Amino acid sequence: MFALRDVHHAYDGKTVLSVPQWQAEQGAQWLMLGPSGSGKTTLLHVLAGILRPSSGQVSVAGQDLGALSASALDHFRGKHIGIVLQRLHLIDSLSVIKNLLLAQYLAGQSQDAGRVREVLASLDLADKANARPHELSFGQAQRVAVARAVVNKPKLLLADEPTSNLDDARCMQVLDLLLTQAKACGATLVIATHDQRIKARVPNQFELGAARV
Repeated sequence: MFALRDVHHAYDGKTVLSVPQWQAEQGAQWLMLGPSGSGKTTLLHVLAGILRPSSGQVSVAGQDLGALSASALDHFRGKHIGIVLQRLHLIDSLSVIKNLLLAQYLAGQSQDAGRVREVLASLDLADKANARPHELSFGQAQRVAVARAVVNKPKLLLADEPTSNLDDARCMQVLDLLLTQAKACGATLVIATHDQRIKARVPNQFELGAARV
């Protein structure tokens, strides 16, 4: 489903990421593990096509991301990749349902209110469709961010430290949410984390090295 080969990235001449090889099959569930500073967020952004690595090849769903123009890459990401960032980036001037309809529009998809309401219902958010993000609890807003990530039925679902700063019960709720939604749309799931509580729940693990100084 995705494959990385000899991927390296550097800032100001300093290497912050080095991945000789990593590949995953469609529908697989992975944890990307490593301490703070090991390059987890950088690698997640590389997988999402948000960041082009300094060198190496990144393929997602058979597409070499390096071969795409910036606009083509944006379109590919919107159609095939869902991502839940640490900062949720919901647009507060739009209702919940309009945030999801916008995700469809930006991906070049038909705006399908039925699909949006289906996803919201699956996340127990049907009654929040017309709410604004500032009217939601943190947990509700996080579920909206997951809904936005899966509304286009992505082939790859990425989550960046989704359980950090959560108590044990909420940690497992968020993990269950991601596993369930990834399975529902047949997506490959990659969760970047240093949270040791969830290691036993996800079968495949890719570990980055110690922080670089």
